[in-house]
Amino acid sequence: MGFTTYAELFRIPAVRRILLLGMVVRVPLWAASVVLTLHVVEHLDRSYTEAGLVAAIQAVTLGVSGPFRGRRLDRLGLRRAVAPSLAVLLVCWCIGPWVGYWPLLACAAVAGLFTVPSFSIVRTVLIGAVSERQRTTALSIDSVATELTFMVGPVAGVLLATSVPTPIALFACEMASLAGAALIWWANPPLRSAQESATPTAQVQARTWMSPAVFAILAISVVATITLTGEDLATVAALREWGHPSSIGWVLAVWGAGSAIGGIVYGALSRHPPAAVLLVFLAASTALVAVAPDRTWFTVLLFLSGLFCAPTVTATTDDLSRVVPAGSRGEAMGWHGSAMMVGSAGGAPLIGAAIDLGGWQWGLLVAGLTGLVIALAGLVIVRNRRAPAPATAFAETPVIEPVVDTPPVGTH
Repeated sequence: MGFTTYAELFRIPAVRRILLLGMVVRVPLWAASVVLTLHVVEHLDRSYTEAGLVAAIQAVTLGVSGPFRGRRLDRLGLRRAVAPSLAVLLVCWCIGPWVGYWPLLACAAVAGLFTVPSFSIVRTVLIGAVSERQRTTALSIDSVATELTFMVGPVAGVLLATSVPTPIALFACEMASLAGAALIWWANPPLRSAQESATPTAQVQARTWMSPAVFAILAISVVATITLTGEDLATVAALREWGHPSSIGWVLAVWGAGSAIGGIVYGALSRHPPAAVLLVFLAASTALVAVAPDRTWFTVLLFLSGLFCAPTVTATTDDLSRVVPAGSRGEAMGWHGSAMMVGSAGGAPLIGAAIDLGGWQWGLLVAGLTGLVIALAGLVIVRNRRAPAPATAFAETPVIEPVVDTPPVGTH
């Protein structure tokens, strides 16, 4: 285990810059999602179901646009891909906070289709800015940074929405996120390393890099998100059942702290287990939380499960980046983001139904067992994929530096 790798990474200007820019975009982005719900419920006097519909529409459009936005990054470069999004988002959020429910719903849908793919950009830039040896650590830093912004953003959004009218709060959050995206456009960080950019290129047919390994990683990403959704919803249900609803915030914070610690430790490891292995531990530890007899044990077991949250998500990104050509990383990261959206959107009703049927314990068990099944299937696929070359543990790594660097013609 070497924590010195973190010091090495923070000495790279491109790494420091893109991590800072990513946080500048993400904090108001998380804040805006909370403020949008409060705006629909309070200012527009609509139900939580209608507020949920706005969130669902945004999730669907984000999932649809992710691969397309990422493909434009690969084909056109950062500035040309992001510029139209900046213009459309400016129009949408100059109008959205001041109109009624249905026009707001339309603005949210259009904004979702044109959202700047900040998550894909940050991860793609990080991968291109560091060596192969440092890649997992760099992605771990981004995962931890995402956890921190998720802890800060919603709190800041609630504070703002309770201090000023929600239209002003929503406008301010969206403009702040847009300003962060504009800073990324202005900085224009390279999406690939100099070596990858200098590699001779050849024309590639669309998505020739799609393979059973890629589909397995995306499936693991979906199920990892379902598992995390299960822990989230079950925490709320369990604490309400025990009569401790006021504890929900700090218990979830403990879970998030476990995830951040796990991400830091994972990034410092000299050898990194693949995503399928980590999903086994995440799923098993999630199911284990179901045996908690009270709030104290629930919090302890949830913290232990949290240790595998950030590492699992990081590993899916890391594994995916190693099985696609450099010229298609933007689209691949877009597909990864869409997979996470699918997991979140599909996991909520699945786990909710399990909780309604058998209580919070069933929510955790369904999430854990689903994760175990997909993780074991992923391990079988990876094992079969490596079977023809047992003498070389890293027989597949040449795809990291492919001779084909031209993106396909045709992607938070």
